[in-house]
Amino acid sequence: MKRSTLFLVLFLIVGITVFAQKGHKVEVQKNIPLDSIRLSDPCILADENTHMYYMTGTGGMLWKSPDLKRWEGPYQVAQTDPDSWMGPKPMIWAAELHQYNDKYYYFATFTNQAVMIDTVRNTPIERRASHILVSDKPDGPYVPMKDPVYLPADKPTLDGTFWVDTDGKPYMVYCYEWLQNNDGTIEKIELKPDLSGSVGEGKLLFRASESPWSREKLDGKVVPNRVTDGPYLFRTGSGRLGMIWTSWIYDVYTQGVVYSESGTLDGPWIQEPDPITPPNFGHGMLFKDFDGKWLMSVHSHKSIDGHTVRIPHLFEVDLSGDKLVVGKPYIK
Repeated sequence: MKRSTLFLVLFLIVGITVFAQKGHKVEVQKNIPLDSIRLSDPCILADENTHMYYMTGTGGMLWKSPDLKRWEGPYQVAQTDPDSWMGPKPMIWAAELHQYNDKYYYFATFTNQAVMIDTVRNTPIERRASHILVSDKPDGPYVPMKDPVYLPADKPTLDGTFWVDTDGKPYMVYCYEWLQNNDGTIEKIELKPDLSGSVGEGKLLFRASESPWSREKLDGKVVPNRVTDGPYLFRTGSGRLGMIWTSWIYDVYTQGVVYSESGTLDGPWIQEPDPITPPNFGHGMLFKDFDGKWLMSVHSHKSIDGHTVRIPHLFEVDLSGDKLVVGKPYIK
């Protein structure tokens, strides 16, 4: 089994996703340090209205904190329609919280394991897609909107994130999974003004194979890795548009960065030659704390009692210049 797939299977087995989605009650805990939480793909919303930090990720759960030091949770906040394509108990991956206009939006990947859309190289492909839920409050509940489908039913998509481009229009930027296309891509699709659905078709931004730093062994040869994970967009102090995204260097989860030559989502996108985070850190996002400091939230892999778990971390970042510079770990 490919190492990246192995890690994915392990964290789904031992993570809170499976536990919560099978209907078990999850006990809410208080005063929990960040590094004691087990969470994949951590995303933090610093909400000015409530002056609280809200953290979500894989599993449809939410943690909250007034100071980034002690956390309370997890709370179940994602509510889906059991009669939709997702089925009664979809897996939920890589959730993000975004405030836009007067609403809060929950971008996440939903997987219906009961529905297979394809078989590629003897691997069944489950029905999986990036989707958006909405709430009036940052702590939910987040519920479905008008359109039941944002992306094509015959393509596995994941890790959707949010961006308003220079044309003033909102977009979802997402990954089209390598398991089907054999060379993962990052793409964009326009959203309706209230984010209740998508407009038109997706457009390719770049392919995994364009990365100069990721790699794997395939048929005895060292080649660029085929995995695209966790896109997240930002602008530097000089106004430059960038995107962090994650792949693998052999069996090590690693994060890189790419910049748009045009300053818009249409690119062209030019990959930086080297990763931007230490080995074993990835699926990052960026936010500004209530003191005005830019931080990056990522997770790492760790083996505990023979099981692989994922742990959230924070790094300081500098966006003041022309490039994103990742600094030291941030410890409150």
